[in-house]
Amino acid sequence: MLSKTKRIESIDILRGLVMVIMALDHVRVYFNYGSFFIDPTDVENTTPILFFTRFITHYCAPVFVFLAGTSAFLYCRNKTRAKLSKFLLTRGIWLIFMEVVVNNLIWTFDITYSFPILQVIWAIGFSMICLSFLIYLPKKIIFVIGLVIIVGHNFLDSIVMQGTSLQSIIWYLLHQDQALVLGPNKMVMFHYPVIPWIGLMALGYCLGELYAKDFDAKLRRTLLLRIGLGALLLFFVLRGLNVYGDLVPWTMQDTNTKTIISFFNVTKYPPSLAFVLITIGPALLFLYTIENVKNSISNFFMVFGRVPFFYYFLHVFVIHVVAIAGILIFGGNWKDMILTADVFMNAKLATYGYALWIVYLVWIGIIFALYPLCKKYMIYKANNRDKWWLSYL
Repeated sequence: MLSKTKRIESIDILRGLVMVIMALDHVRVYFNYGSFFIDPTDVENTTPILFFTRFITHYCAPVFVFLAGTSAFLYCRNKTRAKLSKFLLTRGIWLIFMEVVVNNLIWTFDITYSFPILQVIWAIGFSMICLSFLIYLPKKIIFVIGLVIIVGHNFLDSIVMQGTSLQSIIWYLLHQDQALVLGPNKMVMFHYPVIPWIGLMALGYCLGELYAKDFDAKLRRTLLLRIGLGALLLFFVLRGLNVYGDLVPWTMQDTNTKTIISFFNVTKYPPSLAFVLITIGPALLFLYTIENVKNSISNFFMVFGRVPFFYYFLHVFVIHVVAIAGILIFGGNWKDMILTADVFMNAKLATYGYALWIVYLVWIGIIFALYPLCKKYMIYKANNRDKWWLSYL
């Protein structure tokens, strides 16, 4: 039996929805033909359905980071800033450890760690550490800092570093998506430069004010609607002007379909202003729409939204295992699914993969397979809130 909880259901539903969608992209990576070396957003080589499959999953990371900030605000409702700061600091360090040591292992199954990748868990962890200090500032200042980072960080796009100097590596960590070759069989991927993610988490923290106990629900929904629509409008204005807001401007193509793809092909690594607007805007509109909705579908997504840490690591592990099972069943060298630097540097999986419809079938199957485990863990967490260590899992 599930004990009563003070959690905001609409936030859990949104988080659960994007985490279910997130699994689609991860299944695509492990199953789609040529996915390890083909960019699904490449205008010249993609298809509308493949681009859509990738584009819809763009919502996952920014919403996840944004809501992590909101959850931090809600977590401190009955706690001092000192306790919240300690929690954010220790959880941030914990998440970075889990990214480097555990997440890289389950993504690659490479015990030599020849190709570590800093991904979204790293970005969340680092942003939490920064937020642990920011919370001592007035909320208006935190909002301004977050807004300035998100709006202004694209001015840094022109700064491009090369090589393995300490200065270059620091810049890769902060604002430049970079794969760095360190040796014949050693690479590292700085995939989630942290500057914009810090700003996004700060704004998510400020959003928590709308869910304070004494905040008027009608006003909250009005603000969610206006800000969400405003973000979408600003996206189309900025993208239409094509002057600022994204690392790669869109261009007219030889077909209307390709031109539309180019228009919506916004930069995720690091997330541009345009990327944030087109993802967070609809997310706010979803929160506006879902606030008073409660049915079997919303309950389904809420389960995943209440156990994000557990679900994330579990789903990556399961997808990787199923991918290896697929190779064993249908032929191929299963050892190539141990994703070492050698596999990527020598393109050993260039011709591996299945049709996109199989990706969707596997995705649906894995989601329904994980649901019972996630629900059991959700109930366990809700009934054991006195166990402090559960807040880290």
